[in-house]
Amino acid sequence: MTVGGGGSAGGVTSGKKRQRVGSNSRLSSTIGIIDSSRPDNTLTERSQKPPGIRRTSSHTVIPSSSTAAAAAAAASGGFNDSSSADVVLRLFVDQLPLFDTDDSESISAVDSDQSDVQIYLHSDILRRCKYFAALLSDRWQKESNDVVDSGNSSRTFRLNLGVPSTPGSIDHHLTVLQLLYTNDFSTTINTVSIALCLLPVALELIFEDCIKACVRFLEAVPWTEDEERKILNFAPFLGKEESQELLARVSTDKNNSSEEMLHGLILSALHNHPNMAFAKAFVAKLLRDFSSKEAAKRVLDRAFMSSLKIVKESLEDYSSPDFRGDHNETEAIQRLNLHTAMTNGRHLLWLLERMIELRVADAAVQEWSNQASFTADLLRALRDDAWRNIVPGLPAVVLRCTCKLANAVATGTILATRQVRMKLVKDWLPVLILCKDNVTPMMPSHKTVYVELEDTFLRIISTLTLPDAQELLQQCLSFSTRNVDDCPHLVGAFTTWFRRANRSPHVDNLDM
Repeated sequence: MTVGGGGSAGGVTSGKKRQRVGSNSRLSSTIGIIDSSRPDNTLTERSQKPPGIRRTSSHTVIPSSSTAAAAAAAASGGFNDSSSADVVLRLFVDQLPLFDTDDSESISAVDSDQSDVQIYLHSDILRRCKYFAALLSDRWQKESNDVVDSGNSSRTFRLNLGVPSTPGSIDHHLTVLQLLYTNDFSTTINTVSIALCLLPVALELIFEDCIKACVRFLEAVPWTEDEERKILNFAPFLGKEESQELLARVSTDKNNSSEEMLHGLILSALHNHPNMAFAKAFVAKLLRDFSSKEAAKRVLDRAFMSSLKIVKESLEDYSSPDFRGDHNETEAIQRLNLHTAMTNGRHLLWLLERMIELRVADAAVQEWSNQASFTADLLRALRDDAWRNIVPGLPAVVLRCTCKLANAVATGTILATRQVRMKLVKDWLPVLILCKDNVTPMMPSHKTVYVELEDTFLRIISTLTLPDAQELLQQCLSFSTRNVDDCPHLVGAFTTWFRRANRSPHVDNLDM
């Protein structure tokens, strides 16, 4: 901003953050009329018209408050009251914006011929701003010509204030200057856009009370994305305590806060939300749109391991000898274990679908292929007929999890090592065989899962060495039916193995 004496525009320009002090005073919203036709730019009394500020060149009138309020303010020596004022302030467009608002049209929208404004103020009120308090100090006045002796032992200060060349800048300065005369900021600062217009002016003039009022309002209301960007531009000019609440809304000290939020949403969608289907669909979209694939992988891996642990522990408790007996509570405990396994098995299936969709299921495949103890407990549970009446869908849920991972491996969506591929089939093939032979009657949806998993296992077997493939194929005879035409996947697997086994050794081909 630029200040100077008399009619000059020279002075001090400052865009840095300043320390601020505040005080209290009262407001009158009266705005006088400036008559540019008079040489001394004095205030002309026009009792027939409501008070208002008139631009000196274009005669643009800025509306003021009601006539009654203006009269009351004038009587008490309010804003722009020439009869009691000891400061004459001239506002003029003089400088680039002090605060970057990223408004590409801000400068081009300003008319270079925009008129100046002259208003009448009071030094005791202006001192609420530390900026004006410095200008009106004895030390500053001794070095300037901003003092006019009225001859009545009173002094009149004439100041010039250059304002930024942004649209509405003079109007915003006038509003802030009016607020010097009140403590009732809430009437004026009632929208985010107004707060954002007045805040840079308050910071510029170091008007502490107005700054606090703007910040307090911004803390309490929602922002648009554009408003948030502007607030972040102002934040460095605020004190640490002032900006703390604003910045806490848009940033955090924790580096993994996004992951914690996403993990909490997954848990809520799986365990707590009454409409689980809609919640899962929404969280699935968030996962797809998440900015960091690695972060999404960590969150999903964490949730997967948690659900897998619960399923394993539930089946382990169900298969444990400690729960075998004729105790009255045994049946209730066993039901609880099976229901827990079933519920978390469904969670596992949903998590695996998300991991495969995002192509981050590598760790899940490796973990699923190393579950000898889990599959052993599952086999023991499925050999007991109790599950049929409690959780008849348990085998299908577990095998769907296996099928999802196995299919991703077979299609190359997940690139698994030969050891992982071998273990995946070896550990889960017995479960598939038992389910197919033991589940009677077989539901159509279950049959589809079994056939799909059979085909997928056979395709994975075809990627193994001949000795490993030989060991596993011998266990796949249960895939056959009385009609050979119903199991072309099994016929094709054995045909491929025998063709490879009967081929001449590779080393002999090299010697030829």
